[in-house]
Amino acid sequence: MIKAVLKFAKRFYNKVLKSIAFYPVLLAFAFFVIALLILKIENLDIVKGIKKEFPYLFIEDYETARAILNTIIGGILSLTVFSFSMVMVVLNQASSNFSPRLLPNLVSNKKHQLILGVYIGTLLYSIFVLIALGAEGIESSSIGLSTMLAAIFAVFCIALFVYFIHNISTAIQINNIIERIYKASSTSLEKAYIKQQSMVALRYSDSKDFKRILSNKTGYFNGFDFSLMSENLKNSSNQLNIVPYLNQHLYKGDVIAEVENSLEADELKDVMFCFTISNNRHDGDEGVGGLIKLSEIAVKAMSPGINDPGTAMEAIVKLGKLLYQTVAFSNATSYKIERKNIVVVTHNIAMDELLRIIIQPIRFYAKEDCLVLFQLIKSLNFVMQNPKISIDNKKSIENELQNFRKDIVCNIKNEADKKMVLSAFLSEIN
Repeated sequence: MIKAVLKFAKRFYNKVLKSIAFYPVLLAFAFFVIALLILKIENLDIVKGIKKEFPYLFIEDYETARAILNTIIGGILSLTVFSFSMVMVVLNQASSNFSPRLLPNLVSNKKHQLILGVYIGTLLYSIFVLIALGAEGIESSSIGLSTMLAAIFAVFCIALFVYFIHNISTAIQINNIIERIYKASSTSLEKAYIKQQSMVALRYSDSKDFKRILSNKTGYFNGFDFSLMSENLKNSSNQLNIVPYLNQHLYKGDVIAEVENSLEADELKDVMFCFTISNNRHDGDEGVGGLIKLSEIAVKAMSPGINDPGTAMEAIVKLGKLLYQTVAFSNATSYKIERKNIVVVTHNIAMDELLRIIIQPIRFYAKEDCLVLFQLIKSLNFVMQNPKISIDNKKSIENELQNFRKDIVCNIKNEADKKMVLSAFLSEIN
């Protein structure tokens, strides 16, 4: 029961943090608390002294204060509607021109959420002060500080609106989108590689006589949480092989794990509880998520309706850098939980599968485009220069380059163009 609550809490926490409403609700509540505090300190002696020293900063006329607050409420409300109408337009353009997979990142942009939170917070603050102004027995002079702060918040919202226009205009630029995806994916791969160094690298895992565990649901594999395993299972002398790679799609009944020794019914239930299977493959840029997004951008750019080889080549350059990091990973890693007996083996995506998902769609769409093909070949040649590349991964890339050569020979009719493209890898592949 405790572990079920812990797993639910982790998933709920991650879901809340990614929600577009998290920061706006948090900031709106903060502004509400500020309104309460300011109204409480209005009649303190120190505040009254400040009002006497700077009377021109504080409003004492009831009608003036109400007019200012009404203007602020109407203006900020219009600003909020206009700002996020622009977001919807931007999201529609990004979906049409680049890839629908980019929408979650644009929607969950923390800067936009913070701006929305300040807008809503200022609205809530002004409404609360206006209500207090109409309360029985309240003098207009007793909320001069509150009204002045409402005006300051309104000016700050205007400044945020200018920043928002600048930010949204740069966020939608495809080169910035590609750079953002690349940095997030590169950081994720770097962390994963550092984590792998604390494990035992394996070329393959021999599980010929292991017992198979089948998935009880359909979805994308999002990870295995070691902390949710029972102590009895951790202390058992057993080996658990996690079969799928991160973000791999599984159907109900597919093999999700293998164990050296048979498990009891409660132990099997405990193992299945540790798996996280989601309906959404693109929750983030971990695993192959970022590479898939860049590949889809390149494919979309090469479609007849868009026809933008420059964007495709930019995405391919970043893909090459990410693949350079990816080929350094071992096929599998063995991990023994500290002071426990069980050994857990996890698998990374095979290079053949990764090339099928990432490179082959681009190759299909760009099979007649010399510029894009040339860049793809150069990127794969660059990937093979990684000194940490395994023999298996290098062989997979060489096979893919041979597929490129066949496509070039079959699809490019101009002999000069064909010779130019072939020159990109003839020195590497014989």
